[in-house]
Amino acid sequence: MRTAYSVETVRAAERALMARLPEGALMQRAAAGLAAACAGLLGRVSGSRVVLLVGSGDNGGDALYAGARLARRGAGVTAVLLAPERTHAGGLAALRRAGGRTVTADRGEEAIARARLVVDGIVGIGGKGGLRPDAARLAEAVARSGAAVVAVDLPSGVDADTGEVRGAALRADLTVTFGAYKPGLLVDPAREYAGVVRFVGIGIEPPPADAVLQALQHADVARLLPTPQAESDKYRRGVVGIAAGSARYPGAAVLAVSGALRGGAGAVRYVGPAGDAVLARFPETLVSDAGPAKAGRVQAWVTGPGAGDDAATVAEVLAADVPVLLDADGLRLADRDTVRGRTAPTLMTPHAGEAAALLGVRREEVEAARLGAVRELAARYRATVLLKGSTTLVAGPGGGPVRVNPTGTPWLATAGSGDVLSGLAGSLLAAGLDPLDAGSAAVYLHGLAGRFAAQGAPVGAHDVAARIPEAWRNVRG
Repeated sequence: MRTAYSVETVRAAERALMARLPEGALMQRAAAGLAAACAGLLGRVSGSRVVLLVGSGDNGGDALYAGARLARRGAGVTAVLLAPERTHAGGLAALRRAGGRTVTADRGEEAIARARLVVDGIVGIGGKGGLRPDAARLAEAVARSGAAVVAVDLPSGVDADTGEVRGAALRADLTVTFGAYKPGLLVDPAREYAGVVRFVGIGIEPPPADAVLQALQHADVARLLPTPQAESDKYRRGVVGIAAGSARYPGAAVLAVSGALRGGAGAVRYVGPAGDAVLARFPETLVSDAGPAKAGRVQAWVTGPGAGDDAATVAEVLAADVPVLLDADGLRLADRDTVRGRTAPTLMTPHAGEAAALLGVRREEVEAARLGAVRELAARYRATVLLKGSTTLVAGPGGGPVRVNPTGTPWLATAGSGDVLSGLAGSLLAAGLDPLDAGSAAVYLHGLAGRFAAQGAPVGAHDVAARIPEAWRNVRG
């Protein structure tokens, strides 16, 4: 599992380690890792032109020491000093001893235009807001140059703690981060600026309990997935109820059922007006037209996909004393106080537009501050919230680390894909997973299935559902 930590936590861990090490040792470790990453990107170091964008903080020092290492290997290294009077003295001396040169910011564009590689050491992890005018001008020059860009710890201009980008920022091809992941490296929109992220261990050890973000990996998801035992039958494995679809949107019901059938529960009950369409496609489904309360025993409900204006069914599902997944129309139709007052868990799965409507803000505000939005929704509704999007986040109602999903593909932005995800997550709820784990495992599998189905080409939601078993096998190894 990848874990990300706040700036405050990372700095506390750095201080604790520096107190036990010789002065400057930690920066030298970082610079060695940074220089190795730059050399790998360059391939041939000798004769390559490298430009360092150097601010006043320790990131600038890391860049200068790394630049000195590259200069000793024959690279032509120029440091653009944005704050000459506050440049890291030791790093600057090391660069000059190695044969590097320096220029002031007003001559930076000329150096950048000739560079093969630019190292971004302008702002450290404590930076807030966008780049200042001089730095923004250099960032524009970097974008025009076509040079490869390596960011030191975090691209300058993005917020390390939130992943927000509130102004001009520098886009990197590679970000070399030290000691611990920062949330901004894993959450959009900042994640888009980071490029490929390479982790360099420098010996710091933030307390695992202080993590603010978690990204599950294959092994983590594999441990969560239910496995039938010798004595299992379809009812012991869990039954998921799907109350979805309408005369206008029968396909939503079919797609939700398709995800549910592949999600680990032993049986799927369907309630709603799309029963004939569901049976035609999935004859193994248990179909009822008696309403959720009379459909038979279930261990979890999914409601909302394609529901239209059927508020009565959504309310009936919310009254059940089992976990409930709310999606699509169900998010709009559900009464907030009813959701807050439930004793059984609730998992809500909005996309950015639906989240914006629930929060009473513009969609752009949710997309710009995804981490804050998912936490706010979870607190308001006292529910687990899975916020879908370019980086899908899952937050529990009681705080704690937010989960960020590392799988997926832009091709999943297709009609009905969310219905498949709802069915899959609902099935995992019925199989016994808690909402945070069910949502996290479901979106991980869904993302993998999307990759397998797409392989660089458009896909339909039914294609994604069909590849869920392959994703499951891939995770289980």
